[in-house]
Amino acid sequence: MGKIRETFFLSHGSPTLSIDDSLPMRHFLKAWKQNSLSEKPNSILIISGHWDTSVPIVNGFKRHETIYDFYNFPDQMYQLKYPAPGAPDLAKRVKDLLMASGFDRVDEDQKRGLDHGAWVPLMLMYPEADIPVCQLSLQSNKDGTYHYNMGKALAPLKDEGVLIIGSGSATHNLRCLQRGSKSVVPWAEEFDTWIKDALLDGRYDDVNDFEKKAPHAKMAHPHADHFYPLHVAMGAAGENAEAKLIHHSWDLGALSYASYSFTSATA
Repeated sequence: MGKIRETFFLSHGSPTLSIDDSLPMRHFLKAWKQNSLSEKPNSILIISGHWDTSVPIVNGFKRHETIYDFYNFPDQMYQLKYPAPGAPDLAKRVKDLLMASGFDRVDEDQKRGLDHGAWVPLMLMYPEADIPVCQLSLQSNKDGTYHYNMGKALAPLKDEGVLIIGSGSATHNLRCLQRGSKSVVPWAEEFDTWIKDALLDGRYDDVNDFEKKAPHAKMAHPHADHFYPLHVAMGAAGENAEAKLIHHSWDLGALSYASYSFTSATA
């Protein structure tokens, strides 16, 4: 594949996305190649809310292990595997780009596989598991602007046929989930709507500063680890990128599966 103009933020929600056919997001991801990106990328760089480190780390594993970083879920989920090849050359490229952009330290991990924030959506999108994958950690002790700049540093990868995905959650307050709820709690809907409007209006500076500007930001994200993947995808699309809401659904009364594409502006 040649150049890729889009980057993506995908809300992966609950780990049960891997088996629960009642979730609309599952069907959206299974139709990925038909509806979102028909051409096969050369490799995939994914930033998941489930790998949080003090400095950026890339995994340069040659063949990924499947990490089951969830507990007390149905047994069948622990039998699923996604043995995608690693992308050690991409890992080195990511490290070089980040360090050239002013990130003082970027480490490589030769043992870590893919956590469920990476393998669950990829298993649905590319079930053949034949595309090399590299995962990059985030730093929740930093802010949105830091992760936006991380994305900006990675923007050249799109011209090399690399699909850049941020995998997190548009809202992520696990203590407020409501089993069986058919309605959405007001604070989650207000936050989700504010983010959508800001993105579609191109107010990326506001999104970078969401903790101060968005309504109910601390309620929607008590910890921002599941939101910062959006900032990386947003930054990697480049200046004046166009955001588009590509999927929207709710689960458990407060868990938004809102997902976005960011299309780079033409030169």
